[in-house]
Amino acid sequence: MAIEITDPAPAEGADLILTPGALEFIEELHRRFRSTRDERLAARSVRRQEAASTGRLDFLPETADIRSGEWKVAEAPAALQDRRVEMTGPASPAKMAINALNSGAKVWLADLEDACTPTWHNVVDSQVNLYRAARNDLSFTSPEGKEYTLRTDAPLAVVVMRPRGWHLPEKHVLIDGEPAVGALVDFGLHFFANAKHLLDNGQGPYYYLPKMESHLEARLWNDVFSFSEEYVGVPQGSVRATVLIETIPAAFEMEEILYELRDHASGLNAGRWDYLFSMIKVFRDAGKNYLLPDRADVSMTAPFMRAYTELLVKTCHRRGAFAMGGMAAFIPNRREPEITASALEKVKADKTREAGDGFDGSWVAHPDLVPVCRDVFDAVLGSRPNQVDRQREDVSVTAADLLDVSTAEGSITEAGLRSNLYVAVNYVAVWLSGNGAVAIRNLMEDAATAEISRSQVWQQVRNNVVLEDTGETVTEELVSRLLAEETERLRQEVSADMFTGYFEPASRLIGEISLSREYTDFLTLPAYELID
Repeated sequence: MAIEITDPAPAEGADLILTPGALEFIEELHRRFRSTRDERLAARSVRRQEAASTGRLDFLPETADIRSGEWKVAEAPAALQDRRVEMTGPASPAKMAINALNSGAKVWLADLEDACTPTWHNVVDSQVNLYRAARNDLSFTSPEGKEYTLRTDAPLAVVVMRPRGWHLPEKHVLIDGEPAVGALVDFGLHFFANAKHLLDNGQGPYYYLPKMESHLEARLWNDVFSFSEEYVGVPQGSVRATVLIETIPAAFEMEEILYELRDHASGLNAGRWDYLFSMIKVFRDAGKNYLLPDRADVSMTAPFMRAYTELLVKTCHRRGAFAMGGMAAFIPNRREPEITASALEKVKADKTREAGDGFDGSWVAHPDLVPVCRDVFDAVLGSRPNQVDRQREDVSVTAADLLDVSTAEGSITEAGLRSNLYVAVNYVAVWLSGNGAVAIRNLMEDAATAEISRSQVWQQVRNNVVLEDTGETVTEELVSRLLAEETERLRQEVSADMFTGYFEPASRLIGEISLSREYTDFLTLPAYELID
């Protein structure tokens, strides 16, 4: 083999995962699919430049026959028929995995992407925890002696694993001297270790696919699945994938994405926070019509967000796929019950809107939110596992509807700018320390919210935005001053060692990419170079 692991002892139990057979499989995936992955990433830049020059996107004329044709995705397996509540969160440490599996949710999105800092320890520990969870052999004892075990009094959540996006490398796995594709490492290790065992136990290798921008990227995943099923000797169609529609280009190709994955597709998810990040990224040069108000002001009832989510439900149900709602990121604060009560009402309203629109289930980020989401969907679904039969033929969405950013209500303020800088620095600092899911001001933040935050800053500087509350123009000088003030605020909130080790480099990074002339496509790429 020409494969090298640069950290030979990354986590306890690594020998369960990094077997010779698994590494041979990773090497084969890399050799077969790396070049196509590179082509697909290059195509993203071409399409973005076209969108920026015209200020618009549109549905693809060359795939009109797919959109007008009569076809459906494969029927969902029994384990995925009911997805009314999905718990999301990292698969490392084991305590987090156990709490998610025990949460009472129907599905656990085991996240190796935005909620996971890809240290090699975290990558391998996540895989070990998923391996043990598949075999009902996962437990954890805290330093204080508290024991965590898998419940036996009720079903565990069905695992749907989210690998990294196509753009991220895995520098701890070298093949012919170059970093492996992070997505293929995550998928390959999980699939090789668990596919047969899961199928033998009435479930299967199920995945959430993030950050895609075209149906050709979905075709690549479908090719990976088909090859992998043959390689390990499981039936074709064993893999089931749910695609996050969290980029604006993908919103114009929902039908085509399902079509490419139709033998492996399970549904689509409304990845709302990354969707806003993508809107900024794609149209960052297209003028003030694409300026978003403060992040806290952008609700799911904004016209362009309504168009996106209603089109998603209609598309999924027309094709026999599940439509999954977005994240409820609130973290209950037991010390401030008034704040918790108010937030729970907002979560309930959000889930009520989704269930009423026809979604088949939705996401929560904390076990305490599972009953809220479940009660809402129980009221709509009753004894039915889903509402795929609700076709939403009343929905008609145009390209202009999807791009109607300028009608979103809200303001651009200094308070919003400060919040963006505070959240971005805070999140990146904790990410650098090894934790990819971070509670900030009663919200569970992951990489998506940090991406929106720093992208809004970059866009506001480039467009000379005038802040509505102070009348000041957003300049590099203003951002530098506010960044220093918010960084000083964070200095007062954390230990000296944490600040020096993680918050100072995070502040430098956010300053560099927010004020650079060229836009940085993903902040996790330069941040990845700062971790071991």
